[in-house]
Amino acid sequence: MTVDEATSAGTVGNPRTGPPPVLLAVGATVAALALIPLGFVVVYTVTVGPEEAWRLIVRPRVGELLFNTGRLVVGGVVLSIVIGTACAWLVERTDVPLQRGWHVLLAAPLAVPAFVNGFGWVSLTHRVEGFGGAVLIVTLSYYPLVYLPVAAALRGLDPALEEAAYTLNHSAWGTFLRVVVPQLRPAILGGALLVGLHLLAEFGALQLLRFPTFTTAIYDQYRSSFNGPAANMLASVLVLCCLVLLLGELRLRGHRRYARTGRGVARTAPRHRLRGLTGVALAGLSTLVVLALGVPIGSLIHWLVVGSSTEFPLGELATAAATSVGVGVAGALLTTLLAVPVAWLAVRHRSRASTLVERSTYVANSLPGIVVALALITVSIRIVRPAYQTFALLLLAYAIMFLPRAVVSVRAALEQAPPRLDEVSRSLGAGPLTTARRVTLPLILPGLGTGAALVFLAVVTELTATLLLAPIETSTLATEFWSASAALAYGAAAPYALLMVLLSMPATFLLTRHPRRLMTP
Repeated sequence: MTVDEATSAGTVGNPRTGPPPVLLAVGATVAALALIPLGFVVVYTVTVGPEEAWRLIVRPRVGELLFNTGRLVVGGVVLSIVIGTACAWLVERTDVPLQRGWHVLLAAPLAVPAFVNGFGWVSLTHRVEGFGGAVLIVTLSYYPLVYLPVAAALRGLDPALEEAAYTLNHSAWGTFLRVVVPQLRPAILGGALLVGLHLLAEFGALQLLRFPTFTTAIYDQYRSSFNGPAANMLASVLVLCCLVLLLGELRLRGHRRYARTGRGVARTAPRHRLRGLTGVALAGLSTLVVLALGVPIGSLIHWLVVGSSTEFPLGELATAAATSVGVGVAGALLTTLLAVPVAWLAVRHRSRASTLVERSTYVANSLPGIVVALALITVSIRIVRPAYQTFALLLLAYAIMFLPRAVVSVRAALEQAPPRLDEVSRSLGAGPLTTARRVTLPLILPGLGTGAALVFLAVVTELTATLLLAPIETSTLATEFWSASAALAYGAAAPYALLMVLLSMPATFLLTRHPRRLMTP
């Protein structure tokens, strides 16, 4: 059996019958909710008219923003893939010391929001302003989105294929490129897609670093003159950039399946001995952790100690923390629940319709939070007025923006859940719901937990949409931090940032857990 045959084993769904109508309807409903911001941008663009739209798009400023956004995404994604994959290989497949500790530390930057990371660097030195600093800081903030799925994939791979390659006299490097990397492709591409989408929508860090992209320009347009037409034209270009990312990832992913269907229990792959390279590996990991964690956290502590505006308003801190945790938990549960039917369609019932449903959920993630918020404000005022300025509308915004985090995690779990177990269950008389509850759900629980944790981290640190959609007099740690940092009150901002990091740590630690899973025949 070849590598391609082994990784492609297992067939699910029936292409002749198509996806179940009820499941497809639920998935289509989720996709429709996710497309509300896009609909807002399209409708607004149409009302402007083709001549005015063309005039607003064909401008030197748009070309500059496209160049900045494009090189930021390319640089950030490439560096995140290299760093995330290399670190995952060191931790999961080598004898580097303190593997468990490194695993936790390498995932920990997810607990530090990108705008806090940017604040930590720029408050110490303005040399990080511009393209170089922007690429460095967004990479340090988002490389764990590649590291975590690649590490999980390496942990779940059966070493039999690698052993077979060695028996055919393939070198270690050749085996890695020809056997391991193809099996890691879904994890690498899924993580890279998340990184790219986040970079398209990143605002806080880039605003602090004074690196203009479409997102910062859209925010400036709305803030300075509420220039709807110009801002929406920029948002429409941003949507096209998102579509390019989605189509590219879909093309590179292909149609192979990666579930293990062999008999017995999956074995742990033997670890490669680093020998003389151990010191180099430790130095590289240490440098990465210092840059990603040491600098921002050290900066916050520095401003707590020396900042002239430093204060600890315990009541305001407690209220903001409670609100952040509350909306974080609620947003994570809602978003993960909405992601399940989408991922199920994409993996278990592959078709053009299911692919369209899944791809639709990614679009809003590339839009700035301000565009998502304005779209929901417009819809709520014109159609469902009672929803305006409610937590329900805020939670819907979180679900729309962060649905890709949950979808990617649930999809990755389903990809490695053997579909033959579903077939066996159905052959024994169990219905679809019973099979899903008793067979598939236990296998994908780690993926559900990962998706919920990723969404929780995103919600707790979300800024722009919260500023516009939160009910009056509602404050979160992120909004309070931003208000203080915008006023250059670094000492006053530091307590909110540190508390935000501390609240994010448990969810980040959850992402580092990797329970052993038995793979039954």
